[in-house]
This record gives sequence, C-alpha cells and structure tokens, in this order.
Amino acid sequence: MHVVTVEFVVKPECVAAFRQAVMEQAANTLREEPACRRFDVCIDLTGGNTVFLYEIYDDHTAFEEHLRSRHFQEFDSTTRAWLEQKTVQSWRLLEEGP
Repeated sequence: MHVVTVEFVVKPECVAAFRQAVMEQAANTLREEPACRRFDVCIDLTGGNTVFLYEIYDDHTAFEEHLRSRHFQEFDSTTRAWLEQKTVQSWRLLEEGP
C-alpha cells in the first residue's frame, strides 16, 4: 500500500475556505477513486492553521492517477494561493504477514 502524508500551513485568513475545500476534496477522492482506501483530514489541536492529510492508495500508480484527476487539479489550483507551506511525503505501509 502506498501512503501519502501532506501538511499544509494555511494563511490565517484562508483557513475556513481551505477546510471546506479539503473536506470536499477528500469526499471526491473517496467517491471517485476506488484505489484510494483512506483519506483522513486532520487539524492541529490548537485549532490553528495547520491541516494534515493521511491518504492510502493501492499503489504508487493509483496515487499518480489521483494527481491527474480533475477534482485534484481543481483543488490544487484553487487552494495554492491560500497556503504558506505544503509538505508532501510518500511512505510504504508495512502490513502484517508471514
């Protein structure tokens, strides 16, 4: 499984709009991309301007398809100016087995 984490630092004046847009993005991804197994949206405990995503895809190819999707492209272009910083990391999920 391919795991992606994303940390956004959102401009303070854009936090409400960004949270709405990212929740819509999560719902669209889960609905339209069967190879996306999980898409969690987290906010920091202080209620500040950091948003953290935890996404699980079947494989790296599925994530690449996600990046090419219309809904991702629209989200990315809409929210880019709302951000102070964006950090993306990819991981491989260690699964239990023999």
